[in-house]
Amino acid sequence: MSRSPTLEVLLICTIVFIIQSLIGVFSAALATGLFALAPPFVVNPWGLITSVYAHSGVGHYTTNMIALVLFGLLVERRTTRARFHVFFLSVGVLAGVSEVFISGVIGGPAGVIGASGAIFGLLGYLLAGNIVSQAVFRSIELSGRAQFGLFVVIALLVTIATGRPGVALIAHFTGLILGLLAGYIGLLDVRQPVSERPIR
Repeated sequence: MSRSPTLEVLLICTIVFIIQSLIGVFSAALATGLFALAPPFVVNPWGLITSVYAHSGVGHYTTNMIALVLFGLLVERRTTRARFHVFFLSVGVLAGVSEVFISGVIGGPAGVIGASGAIFGLLGYLLAGNIVSQAVFRSIELSGRAQFGLFVVIALLVTIATGRPGVALIAHFTGLILGLLAGYIGLLDVRQPVSERPIR
């Protein structure tokens, strides 16, 4: 029986959260320095990776892990363990970097932590990478730019609908856009990509 990459990510996040919490008991500053993504990236480059699997509290951890299981178990059925892990980490890093960079430009919070950008990537993959979505895209015959515009609108609406104070909205938006684009082209699919499947 093959191992579930979703459950592996869940385990990694749980271990990181426990270590992070234990370190935080002795030094909140050290826990932040080890696990948060904050500029300049060259000072704490490991934050690019640790920030994707770390969380700011029990509530943050719990909601992200529920969403991970819901979306991850569906995505993993279409791909390999390696592709799943690379996609999850890559989208998480890009979402975090975009959050830090854009927030810094507009004067918002300078650091980010959590798996939600990567999880929104999984959601985006499911939204765009299914047969129904592909049938709709082909039936309305939108240009490439118009489809991308539609993805942006969908990502904005979902991001706003799930947003609340203190949430990394830019990371959510970035993860969702990346997931929508990846799902549309069937990036993770090991079988025939959805975009090439016949519509019945």
